[in-house]
Amino acid sequence: MPRTLTVAGEILPLHTPFRISRGVKTAAQVVTVAIAQDGGTGRGECVPYPRYGENAESTILTIEAARGAIERGATRQELLQLMPAGAARNAVDCALWDLELRLAATDIATALGLETPLRPIVTAMTVSLDAPDRMAAAAAALADAPLLKVKVDRSDPAAQIRAVRAAAPKPKMIVDPNESWTIAEVSDLQGLLTDLRIDLLEQPLPADADSDLIGFRSAIPIAADEAAHVADDLESLPDGYGVVNIKLDKTGGLTAALELAEAARARGLRVMTGCMICSSLSIAPAWAIAAQSSFVDLDGPLWLAEDRAGGVRADNGILMPPQPGFWGGM
Repeated sequence: MPRTLTVAGEILPLHTPFRISRGVKTAAQVVTVAIAQDGGTGRGECVPYPRYGENAESTILTIEAARGAIERGATRQELLQLMPAGAARNAVDCALWDLELRLAATDIATALGLETPLRPIVTAMTVSLDAPDRMAAAAAALADAPLLKVKVDRSDPAAQIRAVRAAAPKPKMIVDPNESWTIAEVSDLQGLLTDLRIDLLEQPLPADADSDLIGFRSAIPIAADEAAHVADDLESLPDGYGVVNIKLDKTGGLTAALELAEAARARGLRVMTGCMICSSLSIAPAWAIAAQSSFVDLDGPLWLAEDRAGGVRADNGILMPPQPGFWGGM
C-alpha cells in the first residue's frame, strides 16, 4: 500500500524568552511530518536552525523535493543518501521510525535493546543568558536540580558563571558559550571553571576556529556541538574535544544519530544528547540516545507555553518519558 506524506510548519510560543549569545527566542518554529501507510501513521518533528542556513520554508521545500521517493517507500537507510543531514531529514527519519515501530507493534526500547520500560533521566535545566543578577534568580529556582546548563557570552562570563554557582551551589553544571569565546578566553577561564566545579564546557569556540583546540589540554571536558554533526565529522575533530553533543536536528534523524554515537564511543569520546527548543515530539526519538549518554540536555519542551498532549514531564530536572503510544511505542 502506498504511503502518504503530510508536512506542515508550526509556531510554538515560549512561556519565557530564551537567550543565548546569538540572540533571543520567544517562540519555536518547528516543522512536522506525518507518514501514513497500511493503517498506521508515524510522526516526526524538526527545528530548522538559522545557524545552519535553515528556516521553515527551506526545510519544507527539502522535504517536498523528496516526497516522491518517500511515498514510494524509501527506507531510512536510503534516506541517508536521498536527503542531506539536517532538520528536514530528521523529521522524515523520525516519522519513518515511528511508522515502522507501530506497524511492527513494538517499541523503540525493544527495537534497540534498551532497558524497558524506559526510566526517567536527568536532564540539564537551562539558565538562559541575562544580566548576572537575573541569571542568579533563575538558578536559585533550580538550585535543587541535579544538573544545570548555563548560557553565557563573552561580555562577562566570569560574573555570569559565578552568579549562577553562588545561587545554585549543589548541581553539576554545563557552561555553554555557543561559539562566542576565543582560545585565549578558554585558557584564561580554566582556573575559574575548575574552582566553580564546572563539569563540562560546551562548544566554546566557533566551529570554524576549533583547530585552536588541537593539542589543548583542558582541565574541564569540552564538548563539540556545532563542530560535529555526523559520524564523518569525527575524522577531523580536534583532540581537545572529549565529548560529542548529539542533536537529531544536526545528524538528520535518529538513524544517523545512532551511527554518530557508536562512532564517538569507538574513538573514546563520551556522548551528550542535546536538543533545540522544541516539543516532546522531538524529544521522544532522542531518548534512544539519551538513555546511554553521559550528559543529557533535553529540556526544550519545558520552555514551551504548551507542549503536545502526552509528552514528557519533568520534576526538578528529572525527565519522565512520554505517555505510552506518544511516539515509537513509547
